[in-house]
Amino acid sequence: MVTFNDVIKQKFIDAFNTVTNPSFNIWTMLIALLIALALGVGIFFVYKYTFGGVMYSRTFNVSLLGLTVVTAFVILAVSSNVVLSLGMVGALSIVRFRTAIKDPMDLIFLFWAIGVGIVTGAQLYILAIVGSIIVAAIIYVSSQRLSFDSPYLVIINCDSQTSEDECVKIINSYSKKARLKSKIVSAGKGTEFIYEIRSKGENTGFVNDLSAVSGVQNASLVSYNGEFLD
Repeated sequence: MVTFNDVIKQKFIDAFNTVTNPSFNIWTMLIALLIALALGVGIFFVYKYTFGGVMYSRTFNVSLLGLTVVTAFVILAVSSNVVLSLGMVGALSIVRFRTAIKDPMDLIFLFWAIGVGIVTGAQLYILAIVGSIIVAAIIYVSSQRLSFDSPYLVIINCDSQTSEDECVKIINSYSKKARLKSKIVSAGKGTEFIYEIRSKGENTGFVNDLSAVSGVQNASLVSYNGEFLD
């Protein structure tokens, strides 16, 4: 009678024979890697044209392309037998990645690249292509939608409560939403306050009006990529 242990032992014997006498299908490998490369190029361009951060990193974008292909050939290797899969789990368990992810969208692209590599390595090509199209469409639409509101931080230094009140009126008249983020009052140095606003379009001429208010020492406008107003 064949037991469960006998089945497991036979699987490991077959896996060992596969390792010592590999019989990979070269065309299957090439197709999987080429599809992974093509989808990786797609991820590269989606990241490039939808990037909304402050500093675009080309090296990070290239690493997404490389990660897709690397993951694909790793999955091709471990899917061939049990021995390699267990060895790969052991090898990856000692690896520690300590690079900080500054933008949450970068994390989405990392998982996208890894996911494409896994799926293409498993030879589920239709799933990889359709899934990538859907993810790319979601990211593109989201990036276009978020760009309509033009979030900014307005930083103003003034020397009196009167000039502060006048600046707040101007800010409210030129913005759809405005919220005070911080206010610092220094004895003999005046007041510095920061407003988070959603500008009405791309018109930034109100900064000139702010700087023209009596008592305002300087007014600055900074593009803001943090969390938006509710």
